[in-house]
Amino acid sequence: MKTRILMVCLGNICRSPLAEGILRSKISPEKAEIDSAGTAGYHIGETPDQRSVAIARKNNIDISSLRGRKFGVSDFDRFDHIYVMDRSNYDNVIEMARHEGDREKVALILNLSNPGSNTEVPDPYYGGAEGFSDVYRMLDKACDVLAASIG
Repeated sequence: MKTRILMVCLGNICRSPLAEGILRSKISPEKAEIDSAGTAGYHIGETPDQRSVAIARKNNIDISSLRGRKFGVSDFDRFDHIYVMDRSNYDNVIEMARHEGDREKVALILNLSNPGSNTEVPDPYYGGAEGFSDVYRMLDKACDVLAASIG
């Protein structure tokens, strides 16, 4: 049975599509269904930020066909694990949870590579290209741990 994983950030154009693309590059589609969403609806239907596309491409990952979408309550039913990028995303997703089972699916993604640290993935949107490189490295490490756990 496939593991179903959702990556969540604010707008679904920088961090979460990058995390989706990185994880897809590490796990076969037979083992996992991977998607991403945003807690806000600012960029529904839009492609990822060009800086995310560029850093992904630099690492031989193509995320240019992904499209932004908003996180919804039905995502709790569709996904086994929901990885959020920061505390604000965590709070927004938890606020929509209907019961403890929903809440148990939600975790900060960097707790995979830095257990118990509650480290956040910084939003690189208002910065330069270097911020996207830093975010890529953080997400790549976390996705290595996640991919190893899935097999």
